[in-house]
Amino acid sequence: MRLLRLFPTFIIFVLAGAVAAQAPHPPISLEPPKTPVNVVKETLHGVEIADPYRWLEDQNSPETRKWIDAENAYTDSLLNDIPGTDALKKRVTDLLKVETMNVPVVRGGRYFFMRRGSDQDQSSLYMRRGPSGKDELLVDPDKLSPQHNITVVLSSVSRDGNVIVYGLRHGGQDEIAPQIYDVNSHRELDHLPRGRYNGLAIVPDKSAVYYSVQTKEGPRVYVHKVGSSAEPDAELFGKGFGIGKLIHAAVSLDGHYLIISVAHGSAGDKTEVYVQDLRKKGPITPVVNDLTATFFPSVAGDKMYLVTDWKAPKRRLLEVDLNNPSREHWREVIPETDGVLEGISLVGNRIIARYTKDVVTTLKVFTPEGKPVREIKPPALGSLSGLSGTLDSSEGFYTFNSFYIPPTIYRYDVSNGKQSVWFRTNSPIHADRYEVKQVWYTSKDGTKIPMFVAHEKGIKLDGSHPTLLTGYGGFDVAMNPSFNAFAAEWIASGGVYALPNLRGGSEFGEAWHHAGMLDKKQNVFDDFIAAAEWLIQNKYTTPQKLAIRGASNGGLLVGVALTQRPDLFGAVICGYPLLDMLRYDKFLVARYWVPEYGSAENADQFKFIYAYSPYQHVKAGTKYPAVLFLTGDSDTRVAPLHARKMTALLQANTGSDKPILLHYDTDAGHSGGAPVSKQIKNTTRELSFLFWQLGMTRTSHTASARRWRTGGH
Repeated sequence: MRLLRLFPTFIIFVLAGAVAAQAPHPPISLEPPKTPVNVVKETLHGVEIADPYRWLEDQNSPETRKWIDAENAYTDSLLNDIPGTDALKKRVTDLLKVETMNVPVVRGGRYFFMRRGSDQDQSSLYMRRGPSGKDELLVDPDKLSPQHNITVVLSSVSRDGNVIVYGLRHGGQDEIAPQIYDVNSHRELDHLPRGRYNGLAIVPDKSAVYYSVQTKEGPRVYVHKVGSSAEPDAELFGKGFGIGKLIHAAVSLDGHYLIISVAHGSAGDKTEVYVQDLRKKGPITPVVNDLTATFFPSVAGDKMYLVTDWKAPKRRLLEVDLNNPSREHWREVIPETDGVLEGISLVGNRIIARYTKDVVTTLKVFTPEGKPVREIKPPALGSLSGLSGTLDSSEGFYTFNSFYIPPTIYRYDVSNGKQSVWFRTNSPIHADRYEVKQVWYTSKDGTKIPMFVAHEKGIKLDGSHPTLLTGYGGFDVAMNPSFNAFAAEWIASGGVYALPNLRGGSEFGEAWHHAGMLDKKQNVFDDFIAAAEWLIQNKYTTPQKLAIRGASNGGLLVGVALTQRPDLFGAVICGYPLLDMLRYDKFLVARYWVPEYGSAENADQFKFIYAYSPYQHVKAGTKYPAVLFLTGDSDTRVAPLHARKMTALLQANTGSDKPILLHYDTDAGHSGGAPVSKQIKNTTRELSFLFWQLGMTRTSHTASARRWRTGGH
């Protein structure tokens, strides 16, 4: 979703085919902490709601902190000594302790990028003078914190490459502290207060930074004169827009225009676009603010290009002459097709459009007039990023990866279509041993749903494979196969990994999104449950060997699946979740998500929210599967209270002997940022939990590990 993003994808272990004695499970020698009950009752629209753990919403109370410590101790007592953990940690370490790099931002012949060495915890910010120049270190975040929990975010680079704006993020918090930095002298020029920013752009002459930041009244756009105090920054835009809106500010590459977008909530039904000619210091004027449709602007010279679903559910591209922006003069450059237009980039006097058709992404190159030039197709089913670059250069970059294929960055020349590898992640996994395929299954209401299934080649469909099912289903976000250590280790060990493209995403346009939001949210859960049933019916697995994992909106997904079909799963990992949907919009930034979910304050919306809200559907005596909840204090997006309350409720009411655990990291948050050392620890812990609960055998584990390291069969 536009604010809720899926955390790195998840995976589940499968046996390698060997038959051996099951590894001994650690005994559950401790009972979960006794959580005091203090029932708060309230009546919502005629329905009495009882909340036994409302007191756990107070994150900073001594009672809550004591409870968190006790829960962590209980979780540690069960997960720290699972047999085989040391060998698993070694393989996870080999996967994560590799050099990584992201796509460079090129300005003035200089290449700016994040790179992490195999021995580093966090990625550092580097600059390279020319494509073959020496890498120069600009910011090393490992030196900024003994805990290595500060990350760097590159926000803006001046056109000549002499000044950059980067942010420092603590833990996984959404907020950053922006720094304005002179590349030539290697010194800080200025900084802005820590906040939740959505757009930071420095003008070509480096004299000012335009930015959008969330305030108590709502999002606002300001201009900051570099070198001056931030206290009197001029407010340019935003008055009248409340906290349910999201405003993004950008400046065109030539510095001529300030471009402002206003999203009306997370559902993405309406976007307003405004522009200001910075050369004339004229007023901020609307390009479009009266249509119930989405518009995503890009500016080239005096032309604005709008990707929009206005009169085109799968989106099209319009051109606006900013010297004459009235609607009757708009021109359609690329019409709607049978594929979804996800977005565009403007590189070297070309338009590069990113299309998704049947959840397979391609990049198509067009002339400014909309004439097709060529197409970039992915080498396999996976994730193909958009092409990044600038108007004044034909050089662009894109990335491809998949569940078991590490990211490769390609350097691409839009003038002739020639490309070369810019950077390839050197992960110790033999990608040619595995496959990912797309299958289609039928959901409860008859809708056909696609799903990616990845595993070792040649597996027998005999129901023997522990399988992980993950998903998202919301906020107009498409899910594609992408690489992460979790998935790579799981598939390399013989596991099956499944990712369905649930309704609520953008895979088939806005209609697909609308079919999974508000009163139709149950469709998403039905799609997910039907995916689980398909995997069982088609002999991939059994309920005892089927695990699910999701985070954020995906945490809500698995929370609902857990409470609606506890019989269908053997283990659940639920990260940074929304679970008490009757109260979610009262905390942090969640009012922004009301257009997607609705609010229990509304009598009509209360009915469908109450019907699925996981926290209200835990039933005493039900035999729930094993559950591991993940959250932490640094989640400033989804309140950690959801995981706290649900942990206590399930522990008190489950009728099975399966553990209900909470791993609560005080430095963990929604935006990632964990150092590699902690990623290794957390990934190992979560995989160990699944190995334990799904009955992995020690001999199979060892054999698969040997093949993984040596490449042997």
